Amino acid sequence: MPYDVSPFFLSLKVAGISTFFVFITCLLLARFMAKKEFFGKSFVESLILLPLVLPPTVIGFGLIYLFGVNGPLGSLLEQWFGVRVVFTWGGAVIASFVVSVPLMYQSTLAAFEQVDPRWENVARTMGLSEWRIFRTITFPLAWPGIFAGLILSFARGIGEFGATLMIAGYIPGQTETVPLAIYFAYEAGQMGKAAFWVLIISSLGLAGISWLNYWRRKNSVRLGRE
Repeated sequence: MPYDVSPFFLSLKVAGISTFFVFITCLLLARFMAKKEFFGKSFVESLILLPLVLPPTVIGFGLIYLFGVNGPLGSLLEQWFGVRVVFTWGGAVIASFVVSVPLMYQSTLAAFEQVDPRWENVARTMGLSEWRIFRTITFPLAWPGIFAGLILSFARGIGEFGATLMIAGYIPGQTETVPLAIYFAYEAGQMGKAAFWVLIISSLGLAGISWLNYWRRKNSVRLGRE
């Protein structure tokens, strides 16, 4: 039986956009946290990783409080830009962003910490700027770990359910991502439709993880030969 495939493409769009912003945010955060020591650093890192241990409903509640019509950020966005986040696919992007940040941050921070600082110091003695050192030495060496974080963040964004349901709601054709389609198909007794989407998202996740493992092994072999 054919089904409306719009939830699949919406999930890809939401995960793709959120992963882009997660990449930029965590690249800056991880680079800063890897290089700087300051009072309260452990507390800041705890805040970054907090979504890992919070229930999705708590994250969703926090997002509604911030981005609701009467919320501090939601009211500003609507008054200044005429943008409403709640019950839109943009809300799904924000939910995916929040739950994906810890995964990307951990992978990126670990990747930066594994870069041998001697390479950077040698480049500094040659007069290279910090930006050029980062672009030509640090980032390429850290790329395997960063790339792994990107894959995990994208997969997490596609699979986000609880916080998305609270801030974006369930509006078929507008905010219906694959996880929401599965849940409401099951609630409606449409087991065939729910199974269809379970198979799609499971296959997508399995393919992504399998390809990541293959890429890691291939990259490890190449580095070993070098």
